[in-house]
This record gives sequence, structure tokens and C-alpha cells, in this order.
Amino acid sequence: MAHQSLYRAYRPHTFADVVGQGQVTGPLEEQIRAEKVGHAYLFAGSRGLGKTSVARIFAHELGTTEKDLYEIDAASNNSVDNIRQLTENVYTLPFESKYKVYILDEVHMLSKGAWNAFLKTLEEPPAHALFILATTELEKVPDTVRSRTQVFEFRKPTRTGLATLISEVAKKEKYTLEPAAAELVALLAEGSYRDALSILEKVFSVSSDTKISLAEAEAATGAPKRALVLGLVSALSVGNAENALIAIRNASGQDVDMQLYLTLVLEALRAVLLIRHAPELRKELEREMGSEEYAELQTLASEASSKLSHETLKVFLDAASRMRFSPVPALSLELAVLELNS
Repeated sequence: MAHQSLYRAYRPHTFADVVGQGQVTGPLEEQIRAEKVGHAYLFAGSRGLGKTSVARIFAHELGTTEKDLYEIDAASNNSVDNIRQLTENVYTLPFESKYKVYILDEVHMLSKGAWNAFLKTLEEPPAHALFILATTELEKVPDTVRSRTQVFEFRKPTRTGLATLISEVAKKEKYTLEPAAAELVALLAEGSYRDALSILEKVFSVSSDTKISLAEAEAATGAPKRALVLGLVSALSVGNAENALIAIRNASGQDVDMQLYLTLVLEALRAVLLIRHAPELRKELEREMGSEEYAELQTLASEASSKLSHETLKVFLDAASRMRFSPVPALSLELAVLELNS
């Protein structure tokens, strides 16, 4: 049997399978039940949230067969001629379904002329035609189009929700992930279900057994080792600028993605402050990051002489906004250390 990637294997096939998008699936199910289906929908949200999958499920629930389902990549079919051909075909009757459903992906890529050619059909399509437009950039879709469609915005999952999904998929695949490993994959996925499963598959590929540690996840993804992050945070805690700068140098010397390194440092600083000032969150934090990392950060949080404070977090948060403009990525981190010790 040919190998199937995780994101394809776990792609939802029913509304019940869709995770975290109840604000979309609920109304769509109700419209089908009440037989009050619209003629045009606009699905908006960042990549990997399931817009195309939900569009396919919606078409299937309406009884549309493969012969009457048309998926069009608007990024490569964005000309006036492409849209004119589409609108001409719209008026032919379905082969065997009540509806002909057209799913147009990356619809914001249509040219101005293509939009103009599409508007009339979008506003008054034949009764058997239904359009589902999908976009990652809602702001680029003309207002005239938005007003002619039902707009549904897909939400990014929370980090915790994504980590839970990752752990559940791993379990189905007969793997066990350390909580910290699942959290790392969720962090790297940046709110995308599809990216999370692609990264998880990469992690699976380098594991020698079915138990995956944080270290294995770091090695598979190229993420900074936890020791590099804790080295900087520990140096900041005791106010040792030299050791903090050495820690940054060590991370930079290992060809670490410094943007990701800074993100993990911010996560650690935030966790220290939450452990210190919000005791009711400690069990949840330990569950999220794993007992070993939690114990290390709890030690820093409990030290009376620790210099880690909200000001530390603020200075490094400012460094994150400066980093993207810096020709030397490590420079923003180094300036943050010097600012705290000036």
C-alpha cells in the first residue's frame, strides 16, 4: 500500500471530524437541515485550517458527486478568459446532482478584470450552481464580492489545542510523545493543522522507536536545544551579562534559527513569571511543558534573588519586533541583554 502523508490521512471527511471550527460547521449544517443553502460562500483564514476540506464536506453533504464538483486554483487560473470559461460552463446542468459546486482556492489572486467578469454570475447564478471561494487574504477580496457571499472566517487553533491534536494523532499512529515534544511541534506549526501534521511526520521519521522525546523532536525539526534556551534564561536570572551573551553566541554558532530561538526564550520567560505569580496555573503548565522542563523553570521562578521580571519579558519582546529588521539576527538579543544590565 502506498504511503499516505499524515495531513492527508487525517483530513476531515465529515463535519464531525472538523476540529475547532464550530462557528463555521454549525451554521452550514443548520442551512442544510433547514434547506436554506446560499448560492455563494467565502471561506477566509490562514493556511492549513481546513477551508478546502470543509468546502468538500459541504458539497458532499449537499449530495454533490465528484462529477459535479469542480476545484479551481485561482492562483493559476486568474485571467478574464479563465473566468469567462467558468461562467459559460456554469449554465450547463449537473450530471447527477442537485448542485454543481465550484470551489475556487486562493481566490484573492484573481485579476481585477477577472473579478469584474465574475461578479454578475456570482450575484445571480443559475439555481443549480453554488460557489465556495477560499482565501488566505480576506482583505484582498473586493468589497463587492464580500457583499455577494456569506463570509465565514476560520480560526487558528490555540497552542494547547494543537498540541492535544498532535498527541492524539501520534497515539493513533502508535507513537508516544513527551508533552514538551508535542508543544514544540505545535509552536513550529504556527497555528496550522496541516503544518502540524507535516512536522509530526518528520519527527516520526527520525525516531528509532515509538517513544519520542523532546530531544528527538528538536533534532528532527532543527529547533534550538532546550539547553541553549535555559542557558540564556539562567544567565538573565542571576544578572550575568557575560554568560547571557555567551549563550546567545553558542546558539548563533550552531546555525540555530534565531527568530525561533527568541520565541522559545520568550516562552520560557513567560512560563517563569506565570509559575511565580499564578500558582493556580502550575499544574496546567507542568502538563504542557513536561515535568523536567517545568522543574527547571520552577527553580528559577522560586529563587528570591532572581532578576527575571516583567521588565525582562518586555525588553525581549521589543527585541522580537526589532529582529526582523536587523542584518545580524543575534544583535537584537545582545542589545536586550545589554539594556537589562545597563
